[in-house]
Amino acid sequence: MSTLTLDAEALYSALRDQVRSLVAPGTALLGVWSGGAWLAERLAADLPGHFGAHKPGVISSALHRDDFGQRGMAATTDATRIPYAVDGAHILLLDDVLYTGRTTRAVINELFDFGRPASVTLAVLVDRGGRQLPIEPAWAAARIALPAGQSLQLARADDGRFTFSVREPQGAA
Repeated sequence: MSTLTLDAEALYSALRDQVRSLVAPGTALLGVWSGGAWLAERLAADLPGHFGAHKPGVISSALHRDDFGQRGMAATTDATRIPYAVDGAHILLLDDVLYTGRTTRAVINELFDFGRPASVTLAVLVDRGGRQLPIEPAWAAARIALPAGQSLQLARADDGRFTFSVREPQGAA
């Protein structure tokens, strides 16, 4: 069995550098709970002045997921919090891993419950392919392939540094 090693910090640095060209003055950051929210928070701190007075927002997919009946309601810590007007906003939507596109579809549905943005641009740390919906990021720091049963998990240390781990399917040796 081969071990996948991804340097999450190097991928974050590449994302940060690319975001400079993706954003126009006044672009608002919106991170998908939880990894995308961590990215948005860190980008806002690392790129002061790029996002005007907008603090980054957090968006949850919980209420609009197509597997809501199986997953149930997530904890209240991942509730959507958007500290700016959505109507007419240019939004940079951030997520850690893009796979099927189902989470992205769910957060876009959630976003439109708050208003109609002028534009939504998706940027991710890792695009692992396997799309079930026609959703593509404007930019991805890495593109990888993993078996369908494996998942890629972003973690954030107390000092704010990121790491990735690959999770095997339940019951796998």
